[in-house]
Amino acid sequence: MINKQLLQPESIVVIGGSNNVHKPGGAVVRNLLSGGYTGTLRVVNPKEDEVQGIKVFNDVKDLPPTDLAILVIPARMCPDSVEFLAAEKQVRAFIIISAGFGEETAAGAVLEQRILDTCERYGAALIGPNCIGLLNAYHHSVFTKPIPNLNPKGVDFISGSGATAVFILESAVIKGLQFNSVWSIGNGKQIGIEDVLQYMDENFKPSRDSQVKLLYIENISNPDKLLFHASSLIRKGCRIAAIKAGSSESGSRAASSHTGAIASSDSAVEALFRKAGIVRCFSREELTTVGCIFTLPPITGKNFAIVTHAGGPGVMLTDALSKGGLNIPPLEGPIADELKSKLFPGASAANPIDILATGTPEHLGIAIDYCENRFDNIDAIMVIFGTPGLVQLYETYDVLHKKIQECKKPVFPILPSLHTAGPEVEDFLSKGHVNFSDEVVLATALTQIMQTPAPAPPEIELFGVDVPRIREIISGIEGNGYIPPHLVHALLQCAGIPLVPEFVSADEEELVAFADRIGYPVVTKVVGPIHKSDVGGVALDVRTPEHLRLEFARMMAIPNAKAVMVQKMLKGTELFVGAKYEPRFGHTVLCGLGGIFVEVLKDVSSGLAPLSYGEAYSMIHSLRGYKIIEGTRGQKGINKKKFAEVIVRLSTLLRFATEIKEMDINPLLADEETVTAVDARILIEK
Repeated sequence: MINKQLLQPESIVVIGGSNNVHKPGGAVVRNLLSGGYTGTLRVVNPKEDEVQGIKVFNDVKDLPPTDLAILVIPARMCPDSVEFLAAEKQVRAFIIISAGFGEETAAGAVLEQRILDTCERYGAALIGPNCIGLLNAYHHSVFTKPIPNLNPKGVDFISGSGATAVFILESAVIKGLQFNSVWSIGNGKQIGIEDVLQYMDENFKPSRDSQVKLLYIENISNPDKLLFHASSLIRKGCRIAAIKAGSSESGSRAASSHTGAIASSDSAVEALFRKAGIVRCFSREELTTVGCIFTLPPITGKNFAIVTHAGGPGVMLTDALSKGGLNIPPLEGPIADELKSKLFPGASAANPIDILATGTPEHLGIAIDYCENRFDNIDAIMVIFGTPGLVQLYETYDVLHKKIQECKKPVFPILPSLHTAGPEVEDFLSKGHVNFSDEVVLATALTQIMQTPAPAPPEIELFGVDVPRIREIISGIEGNGYIPPHLVHALLQCAGIPLVPEFVSADEEELVAFADRIGYPVVTKVVGPIHKSDVGGVALDVRTPEHLRLEFARMMAIPNAKAVMVQKMLKGTELFVGAKYEPRFGHTVLCGLGGIFVEVLKDVSSGLAPLSYGEAYSMIHSLRGYKIIEGTRGQKGINKKKFAEVIVRLSTLLRFATEIKEMDINPLLADEETVTAVDARILIEK
């Protein structure tokens, strides 16, 4: 519940405010005062008469009605204080800085629940407990530093961790990144990250609100809510990047399917972010770098020009951009020669454009002008300019400032001399710019942005999927565990997934008759043991009835064998599709190449069911082995459209069969024409 009293309070009381600015109670008051809060600021402290120039109330009973209360008192005192303030002083918003609640003990969780119950009863907003506070243009209700520059078009930052929020702010301030608001939700007992996004989405006005959101997430309590509001904001023109911490649960734990061995909670997070269009980051530096990129004009292509006066950083940046699939096209011909003639002898216009260490501010301006106006194959410009301390860079950075204002193409300033040219960099940032001091971090962040797809459409692809029959089959299954082959076959048929001709029987003559009908060669597989290959339960290239009879006898002698499956033997590129149900998230669908690629290299891509065709194509394209799918070294590629169709149809099946907890289709055999399911396993838990 986010209300006006929380965001724009006309009066604030700090319960536990003090004169000691080295403790949270004093620091909150200091930040409110230095932040220019224009409302009525009150302080409650039983031991002081005045706190930082403010007359103090020694008892909360003496307070007049107040909009927002900030509590910096021991946890055990908070529930009664909240009850009294809400009931007697009409307080309708609380920020509880105090720790010692559910994050520590069961007794603390009881205190926290009492606070929540009170806030819900009186319709009051609650931030925390166990947080650093809330910072916006109206009030700086935080006890920490740094306080970043605030700008209505700056970044909205929402963090599930107070300490981490401070460190991210440190990283951002150095880069010149400005903020509109900072939300530290702490335990998020009432207002979590999803709730803040919901409020921002439902009240969004492009002319007024920030269009950049940065998130630090420790727990996704409501994935559907996060997905809905993040993707909605992005469709409205916002850009969102996030770190999800705590997703390193091992994906190689014992499991009975490839998907169970590969998929983890991190797979679900990755899939959720891709579906929403959220740029995923893995460090503070990467998150704030992405935030800085978001403040620049949008990039319209993948071709970059690098203007530098130092060869090494230009080469490292070229390598990092190329590794990320971005282009540094050569600049050649008469226009490049013309540019070179205007630089010092020995300079290069090839890209990187090296104006030499002796290059002047005028040379920098000329190089940027050519990239902006003369080279049509350039979409964005990166400028690397530092100093060994021999000269000051005010004039150079002033040229860069003017060119950034003039250019329609994005210009990325890479100013590495934060110590040697600190005053010059600070002056440059004071004009509203950002700085990317490390070129490789910049390239990594750009790669993440460029590889993040747009939000997926919310519609479910139902064409050709027999939902009533799927539910009928699932409802008729008794008990839990892996279901028999004929039911696997029936479910895949309902989804419209092409299947290899197959027949299961414990009768030798029936199997021979089936093989005669479909034609040899065939494959035989034991039915019963889960891991067929481990017990010798698979035989390929069976070409005669006699060979089939021998394999039947051998397989029926395998422990736990119940029957034998005979399939038409097909050839093609092995593919893999699987899924795993993750509580709260739903089904994570994985795809990749089969064989060693999935078993050893773990080259898979994930998506969250249900999937659109666009999402499926994006998953396929993001595989490291994509060149094999496309066709390489004379080998023909596969039918990507059919592969995407299998992924989408499987995801729709899963959407209506949440009882499926794990499944594999491995392998799918694919060629230029078809993609056919050869073997599949489905684990049901009701």
